[in-house]
Amino acid sequence: MVVSLKPVSQQVIVITGATSGIGLATAMRAAAQGARVVLAARNESALQQAVQRITEDGGQAIHVVADVSKPEDVQTISDAAIRTFGTFDTWVNNAGISVFGRLDEVTDEDHRRIFDVNFWGVVYGTRVAAALLKSKGGAIINLGSLASDVALPRQGMYAASKHAIKGFTDGFRMEMDEVGAPVSVTLIKPASINTPFPAHAKNYMAEEPKLPPPIYSPDDVADAILYAAAHGGRDYYIGSGARIGSAVNRVAPHLVDWISARMVPGASHHRETAQTPREGTLFKPGEDGAVHGSSPHMVRHSVYTKASLHPIASAALLTVAGLAGAALLRPRALPMRRGNGYRMRLGNW
Repeated sequence: MVVSLKPVSQQVIVITGATSGIGLATAMRAAAQGARVVLAARNESALQQAVQRITEDGGQAIHVVADVSKPEDVQTISDAAIRTFGTFDTWVNNAGISVFGRLDEVTDEDHRRIFDVNFWGVVYGTRVAAALLKSKGGAIINLGSLASDVALPRQGMYAASKHAIKGFTDGFRMEMDEVGAPVSVTLIKPASINTPFPAHAKNYMAEEPKLPPPIYSPDDVADAILYAAAHGGRDYYIGSGARIGSAVNRVAPHLVDWISARMVPGASHHRETAQTPREGTLFKPGEDGAVHGSSPHMVRHSVYTKASLHPIASAALLTVAGLAGAALLRPRALPMRRGNGYRMRLGNW
């Protein structure tokens, strides 16, 4: 399968969940790089504000009010993109919701809603995007998570939905390869990101929810999404925490279970009492328009992610570092006193 992708500046990019967090960050950065952007979400006023910001900065964008859990709404997004811009080149399935609470406390209705949005929204978006892109080429980018590989207590069904997204994305990629479709299918796996995600989640806990550290900037995720739009790629981890957590879980799952059971629940909330009621955005839009959240932890930019997006420069840096390390570790003769004379020993090991 040969996939030929355009530079971001020449693309039409569809982004779901585009009114806050990762989706809004990606839309703003894509437009700043010259892409024409289609923003989709449930909150019409926030969509209008985002489009206005883009157009005032000289960009081109339209908005579509849509609930990705409804296949007819997802088709409407595609129709609007084609009607306005003639096509689209990249489709980003970013919309997502969550619930903080124990699995045995959360209602079946809330659990099903998580899957309707997180999983089925990705399925519907991928199918609609592929209907056009299979003939012309392009990129489909799905937002997974570290939770695609590692489960999370207090967000168990969210993790289950992200596991399902990984399975679907991998299977769909194989089928595109099977038929030789010129479509790049990428899964993005962020660690904890400083977005309004905890504020949008429904909360069953007595305390205010938060994401466990380390916390990374949503700009890192946006950069990876746009890199995948122009260069393709199978998987991108956002933050070394995501990469390390996934790797450790593969080789020592029992250890990860033990650590997570003891550390993650306490790291998933503030000490202050939760606001009541706290229904979140499961069934209706919330307060949108912000890229960044209010994490109490230090927010960092991921050196690991930046390096993974620029492998040639990274390889050069690693080579230089390796040569420097080899020089430091190279054995050299050091004098060692022995009796009245000297003998030689190897040093710096």
